Amino acid sequence: MSIDIGLIRQSWALVEPVADKVTMHFYAKLFADYPHVREMFPPAMDVQRDRLLQALTRVVLNLEDGAGVVDYLGQLARDHRKYGVMPEHYPAVGRCLVIAMRANAGNAWRSVYDSAWIDAYQFIADVMIKAAEQESAYAPPAWEGVVVGHEMRTPEIAVVTVEPTQPYAYKAGQYATLQTPHWPKVWRPYSIANAPRRDNRLTFHVRIVPGGWVSTALAHRTRPGDTLLLGPPRGSLLLERASTPHLIFIAGGTGLAPLKALIEESMWLPARPSIDLFHGIRHSGDAYDLADLRDLRSHHRRLRVVQAVSDDPEEWRRENAVDALLNHRVMLDGDVFVCGSPDMVQVTTARLLHIGVPPHLIHTEFTPGAPTLVYS
Repeated sequence: MSIDIGLIRQSWALVEPVADKVTMHFYAKLFADYPHVREMFPPAMDVQRDRLLQALTRVVLNLEDGAGVVDYLGQLARDHRKYGVMPEHYPAVGRCLVIAMRANAGNAWRSVYDSAWIDAYQFIADVMIKAAEQESAYAPPAWEGVVVGHEMRTPEIAVVTVEPTQPYAYKAGQYATLQTPHWPKVWRPYSIANAPRRDNRLTFHVRIVPGGWVSTALAHRTRPGDTLLLGPPRGSLLLERASTPHLIFIAGGTGLAPLKALIEESMWLPARPSIDLFHGIRHSGDAYDLADLRDLRSHHRRLRVVQAVSDDPEEWRRENAVDALLNHRVMLDGDVFVCGSPDMVQVTTARLLHIGVPPHLIHTEFTPGAPTLVYS
């Protein structure tokens, strides 16, 4: 099938300024014409609307990258299995999407745009259906996990350990989406804070988000013995992306979790890399994982751990993680892995580029400047 990328881009330029209206129109039409699909979605649709818009943006902007788009759509399809998406749902979504774009584009919409989007959406649907069917042969849509550990490390941060009832194959640095029985159909992403282990257990660092349904439930309403659902592993913040024997890890808050997993994995390598870990926190009381970090350092003789406190008036030196990196005169000759909030990653990446770190040596979960997907 040939997709007219030019027409797709022209039509997208018409609806992008009113994208919020398009997504609201789309879901209203979908639920009105196909009411049975409403039960697949969470009660609050704000995050869901954002996710649709971000996914569409990513596909439209990267249509020339055929392999990349196929990989992305495949990952999206595998993750959507946990919502109960079936092949028969795709035609309904495509029809409502085109109707919503046409209705909000005004008089500038042309009939050839309909045809272009129908072709593009058929390609999207074919790729996603195939990927979902392939994975269904060897993996469930979601995994049930039993909570085997729960510890409030600070008033705002809980460390939760889960044991899936089936093997859960993932790579160090990846994340999983979690669903608590307190909020059915509401999923939130959490990085796995350990490398794969023989006991199949996964540890998550959960920071309570003000007003956050899932984070609050995980921290305050979850106890050992409770069950959670886990979506398939996702993410590309992997050690295999590194090309140098010296690694610099920069973590903001609970962004420490995937970097801890990478440190664990590095200890198994024949040529163990040297690692400088800079953990940025606002207050000294936010250092929730000191005991584990000391243990890691005692087993990894080429690991240095530096804590950077930015806002604590009792600290004689207030610095963020990049300040600490410069103050310790670390050689900027290695791969740099950055993990934290979206704002922290963006600011840190910009500063690293400013001080001369080559772009190809900076690794984040998402490419700087690309649309960041929010999975709920």
